[in-house]
Amino acid sequence: MSDGKLSAKIPYFDGQHYDHWSELMENLLRAKGLWTMIEIGYQEPIETTVLSEEQLELLQNSKMNDHKVKHYLFRAIDRSVFEQILDRRTSKIVWDSLKRKYGGNDRVKKSMLNSLRREFEVLEMKDAETITEYFSRVMTVANKMRSNGEVMSDSKVVQKILRTLTEKFTYVVVSIEESKDTEEMTIDELQSSLVVHEQKFKRVNHDGEQALKVESSRGRGRGTYRGRGRGRGRQSFTRDTVECFKCHNLGHFQYECPKWNKETNYAELDDEEELLLMAHVEENKANRNDAWFLDSGCSNHMCGDKGMFLNMVEGQKHFVKCGNNSRMSVAGKGSVRLVFDGTTFLFQDVYYVPELRNNLLSVGQLQEKDLTILIKGGTCNIYHTDKGLIAHTNMSANRMFILFNKSSNITAPIEKCLHTSSELTYLWHQRYGHLN
Repeated sequence: MSDGKLSAKIPYFDGQHYDHWSELMENLLRAKGLWTMIEIGYQEPIETTVLSEEQLELLQNSKMNDHKVKHYLFRAIDRSVFEQILDRRTSKIVWDSLKRKYGGNDRVKKSMLNSLRREFEVLEMKDAETITEYFSRVMTVANKMRSNGEVMSDSKVVQKILRTLTEKFTYVVVSIEESKDTEEMTIDELQSSLVVHEQKFKRVNHDGEQALKVESSRGRGRGTYRGRGRGRGRQSFTRDTVECFKCHNLGHFQYECPKWNKETNYAELDDEEELLLMAHVEENKANRNDAWFLDSGCSNHMCGDKGMFLNMVEGQKHFVKCGNNSRMSVAGKGSVRLVFDGTTFLFQDVYYVPELRNNLLSVGQLQEKDLTILIKGGTCNIYHTDKGLIAHTNMSANRMFILFNKSSNITAPIEKCLHTSSELTYLWHQRYGHLN
């Protein structure tokens, strides 16, 4: 590389940001092989000293190199800075003068370093900030600390960044800390990994926005566009470009997908569990249909006895998926009234599955009704927010929790209207007639 090309890129110094300029200038002089003139310098020999030809040649080379360094320094500094340098005999004297004037002494550097340490500790990533922008802020402070004598290893910067990322990067941080050694990890390696995850976040958000646009184009009600191209003044729409989120094929929406089946989970009992169940039912002197299982793996209340339903909407197109991957069809959905521990419950959205042998209560659906289920020490308690404990059962021999419906054993009394009266004296008699 020629001197002309290097001289055109000499860093300029106007009295500001001396640490940055000195580092760039040092790198330039080292590349030119002239940094020894700053570190060591040279001294003029005494006039009476007799030099050999070799020593004389070495002296001439030192003078030439010194003039080259001063040439770069004088071209780099501003005129106002140049005029403040009184002694300009050698390049080393010029450099040392600039360092004392603009670099600051040890006391100034220590004070500045303490300020930078505080700034470094309070750094945190902002919600609207990108990974590249945050890394730039952290590295700016870290480099200033290094310029003032602080030992800033890559591991220290890496751990600082991992501690101060936003919440959406929490699982990424956990993954990095468990899979990699942060002590050996470089800053560039961490940045590249986080940038990749950030791009994935943006892609997911973009896909979500596209999905919302498609949903909004379908509309609701008569006055909005339904995606069939009817009506006047409405936008043209083709289903050929619609991608199904279920099978990822074109031409239909997810709710129209032929591969879409709404399934409900259900686990059947084996022969051993069936025997234990019957023994537990006999102990409680109840019928098999009165037993209701509390099932955390069941996604919906289910009943196989149609006579239990108070009302039912038939024609449901759902399936119950069993533990052995077989299916049972749902014939309807309705409400069931049950009595547990003297408390009457009305369960809604209960599936009617004719092939089902066991009645199931979904723990998930119970929690949706603001009920609290506490299982501890072999007992299961169900609490209501206002009424407190409303149902209790012990664990059976096959490690299940079963509630027994008592409504089938209760005969509701027939109420008859024997007398009606609008007289106030009769009402007062009803209230106070038995006080004596």
